[in-house]
Amino acid sequence: MTSSPVARLAAGTAAAGAAALAWGTLVEPRLFALRRYAVPVLPADALPVRILQVSDLHMVPGQRAKAQWVRELSALEPDLVVDTGDNLSHLEAVPTVLDALAPLLERPGAFVMGSNDYHAPVPKNPARYLTKDHAKVVGRRVELPTEQLREGLASGGWVDLDNARTSLSVAGSRLDLVGVDDPHIHRDDYASVAAPADPAATTLGITHAPYQRVLDAMTADGARVVIAGHTHGGQLCVPGVGALVTNCDLDRRRAKGVSRWWPGAGAGGPEPADAAWLHVSAGLGASRFAPVRFACRPEATLLTLVPAGSVR
Repeated sequence: MTSSPVARLAAGTAAAGAAALAWGTLVEPRLFALRRYAVPVLPADALPVRILQVSDLHMVPGQRAKAQWVRELSALEPDLVVDTGDNLSHLEAVPTVLDALAPLLERPGAFVMGSNDYHAPVPKNPARYLTKDHAKVVGRRVELPTEQLREGLASGGWVDLDNARTSLSVAGSRLDLVGVDDPHIHRDDYASVAAPADPAATTLGITHAPYQRVLDAMTADGARVVIAGHTHGGQLCVPGVGALVTNCDLDRRRAKGVSRWWPGAGAGGPEPADAAWLHVSAGLGASRFAPVRFACRPEATLLTLVPAGSVR
C-alpha cells in the first residue's frame, strides 16, 4: 500500500526531528572548539598578550571528556586565564572543576562567579527556553558550595574579581582588570569598585552576564575590552539566523564572538571610532537539565591583545 504525500512528509519531518535531537544531545555538546581573535587595544610598542577565556563549564561529576579537553588548553601557554563563571551544575562538581582547571591554575588568572556557582539548576520545561520567562525559577533553589569553589580558584593565585579591581603586569603590559559579581541575579555593584590604580594601564572589564547596564558602566569608565559568558551563544541556534535568545538584555547578534560596544550601544546610533571591544563566549557546557546544543558548538577562546591599529 502506497503512503500518501502527507504521511511521507510527516514521517520525514519526524525523522529529521529525531536526527536533530540526537545531534544536539549526543554529538554537538562534545564538539569542543577553540576560537581565536586578535583585539587591537595595546600601546604601539607592546608585545601581544594572550588571554584564554573559559566560561560556563556547568560541570557534572563524570564529565571526563570535557575535563580532559579543558586540561589540554594549558598547552596554549596563555599569559592570563579568565574564568567568567557558571562552573557548576551539580552539588558535588567542585573537585571535578578544580581538576579540569588544575594546569591552568598554575598560570596567572582571574575569575567572576555566575548564578550557577551559587545555585544549582532546576528542572524546567525545555520549551520555556524560547519564551520571555525562561529565566524564571520555579521551586526551591539548591545552594551550591560556592566558597569551596572560590577558595579552590584562588588557591593558585587567581584573582577574585566579583565587584573588585586589580592591576597586573602581563607579558610586559600593565592591565587593569575590573569585574562584577553576576548581574543576572543582581549581585553586580560596579559603583562600589574603586578607581583604577594605574590610569595608563589597558582596562579589561570582566562579567559573567553581559547586561547592558554593566557594559555601559565599564566602557564609560574606560574599559577597552569587556569579556563575558552566560549566553551559551544562544545554545539552540538556527543555521543562517543565529541565536534566538541571549538570556539577558543583550541583542541576539552579539550572543557570541567579538563585536563593539560603547555607552548607549543598546539604543543604537552610530558607532564611535573609539568603541570598546566586547567578547561573549558561547561557553563549554549547559544546564544538566537541558544538555542540548544545536548550531552552537561549546567553546573556549584565545583572545590575543595586540597594538591598536595592527588589525583592521
